[in-house]
Amino acid sequence: MRASGSGAGCGNHWPLCNGQAIPEASSVKTLIEFTHRVMTGLDTPLILLLLVWAFRAFPKGHAVRLGAVLSTVFLVTEALIGAALVKLEHVAANASPYRGWSLSTHLINTLTLLACLTLTAWWGMGNPRLRLRGKLAWMAGATLAGVMLLGVSGAIAALGDTLFPVRSLAQGFSQDFKGSANLFVRLRVFHPFLAGSVAAWIVFFATFYSASRTRLVIALLCAQMVAGVVNLLLMAPVWMQLLHLLLADAFWIALVLFCAELLADRQAT
Repeated sequence: MRASGSGAGCGNHWPLCNGQAIPEASSVKTLIEFTHRVMTGLDTPLILLLLVWAFRAFPKGHAVRLGAVLSTVFLVTEALIGAALVKLEHVAANASPYRGWSLSTHLINTLTLLACLTLTAWWGMGNPRLRLRGKLAWMAGATLAGVMLLGVSGAIAALGDTLFPVRSLAQGFSQDFKGSANLFVRLRVFHPFLAGSVAAWIVFFATFYSASRTRLVIALLCAQMVAGVVNLLLMAPVWMQLLHLLLADAFWIALVLFCAELLADRQAT
């Protein structure tokens, strides 16, 4: 959506697309935006089925029920934030600072939704509740928050690449340090440094508090770092941005499960 500049493909109409339930796909951007909305429409009944299943298959007070409720709540807020982006026109070529706040809120909600779905599945496999107390819980929470912050910085960097494309790395570096450059361009230089810092912490955390998913977390982290470098060298083509995002989601799921395993094991002992 963002990488192709298709956020305004349905105009500022929501939930309709250009004032129609099923719009005429007059442009690729309209088709991309409408497809995105259809995917949300397909997700909604699936999440509701998950909610019904959780309450029918698990007893009162079971963690799966909590996970399903939270997943439903964050899917609703996901749709509402998306609607706000459209109605406020924080899409397409909008380069105002307010778009950065909207984009960040949207991404944080997305990652929270994905974490809730992941934990629901994990609890559904018979794993115990989490013990959210003690030093380890604080460290796990700080790790997840750090990755969220890294994701926000990446989204802002990608927005800068989309709004202000360059033809060479030299031009991009020159653009980063211009005093007159847009805020999103000036902020994107922080993403690689934040990525290196967060990656170093995760390697320490995952190695020191070893669990069954330690190798998976580190492997996905390395793959994501390589993808980030390639994305920079290729000047962020759309296909590479999609691969970078896919790896980010896979890494996030693995990290959530890693932290859940640590906290559950802690509870058991």
